[in-house]
Amino acid sequence: MDTIFALASARGKSGIAVIRLSGPRAHDVLRAVAGDVPPYRQAALRKIVNQAGELLDHGLVIAFAKGASFTGEDVAELMVHGSLATVSAVESCLAQDHGLRLAQAGEFTRRALENGVMDLTQVEGLSDLLDAETESQRRQALRVLDGAIGRLVNGWRAHLLKAAALVEAGIDFVEEDVGNWDDQILAELQSVQNQLQAELAGQGARERVQTGFEIAIIGSVNAGKSTLLNALAGRDAAITSDIAGTTRDVIELRMDIGGFAVTLLDTAGLRHTDEQIESIGIERGQKRAKDADFRLILCDSPNVPPPVDALPGDIVMFSKADLYPNVSGGVSGVTGQGLDALLQRITHELSQRVARDGVTVRRRHQQAMISAQSALAEAIDKLHAQDYIAELLAADIRQTINALDSLIGKIDVEDLLGDIFSSFCIGK
Repeated sequence: MDTIFALASARGKSGIAVIRLSGPRAHDVLRAVAGDVPPYRQAALRKIVNQAGELLDHGLVIAFAKGASFTGEDVAELMVHGSLATVSAVESCLAQDHGLRLAQAGEFTRRALENGVMDLTQVEGLSDLLDAETESQRRQALRVLDGAIGRLVNGWRAHLLKAAALVEAGIDFVEEDVGNWDDQILAELQSVQNQLQAELAGQGARERVQTGFEIAIIGSVNAGKSTLLNALAGRDAAITSDIAGTTRDVIELRMDIGGFAVTLLDTAGLRHTDEQIESIGIERGQKRAKDADFRLILCDSPNVPPPVDALPGDIVMFSKADLYPNVSGGVSGVTGQGLDALLQRITHELSQRVARDGVTVRRRHQQAMISAQSALAEAIDKLHAQDYIAELLAADIRQTINALDSLIGKIDVEDLLGDIFSSFCIGK
């Protein structure tokens, strides 16, 4: 196994730069450049020198023991001054004087996976954490990185293994009167089935936390949609005008609302028109609004009904609240009246959607659980029929276990690894 190194902090001028080494020679190289290996997990100030004894920098060094490091291997970290010249000199020393290899993108994390320090879902959680832009994304990614999915799958696996053991016992002692365990097997399988269904029920909303929610702003022409969008953006993201039909295409605005990543969609005003371009814009806006997570429907005034029927989750408000100072519940993009209340309503709606207790977040997780659920349903149907071949029942349970093992990366994941690790930085 090669010993690798890479800059673990951001490349470029900085106060401190962290250079990570991992592999069987990491501690020997640390001893060569810093004079000794300090006690594990204790930072020590050392002179960093090259093979000729030339001083490269003064910096802190830390050593981590095999089995107690990020990668599971011997690891050393050099914290030096973050000038381009200093980092370059230390990297040249590691590569030329000591023959270490520069790590590939995500190679440290891949070694952690291969050494059993992390499972595949934790690797995905780390990737999501590095990409997190909002508070909800950070919290969700941190739960996954902490091993929440692995613990969940291990719990399901324990029930399935118990059921499989009872089925296998029936096969091994088929000629002996050892009793009937069908009810116990069924209870174990149904427990997993119920938990799988609950996890799948909230999957869509949790996935949206990572990709971002879409909220379409719809209303009649000159209802103040673009003005409201600009007010929320704090800039002129959309052209506003008293001329009806100014907005002709869907305008997208990405922003953070209450810790959630949200894309607001400003759509063309709803009305009948013979003008071809505007008509296309209205059609496109209606399609995007239909596909959005929910809609913000604006009415022209407190006494005018909404231009479309509200669906569950939609927020209906009257715009131009500045023209109705004595009426509450409206919003105005001109004065900002009601903006805080609107943002609170949006935050509440998004919070409700992700309130289900669950941890899986990716489409791959969903597909693995659906495969497990399908095999599990076959097993349960056989038990309900009370006339089954035990070997086929055992095969269904094994198939369920295999699907869940693929979720956490125990089997059939090699094709996924290249795509996952390519998104990591070199020092991770």
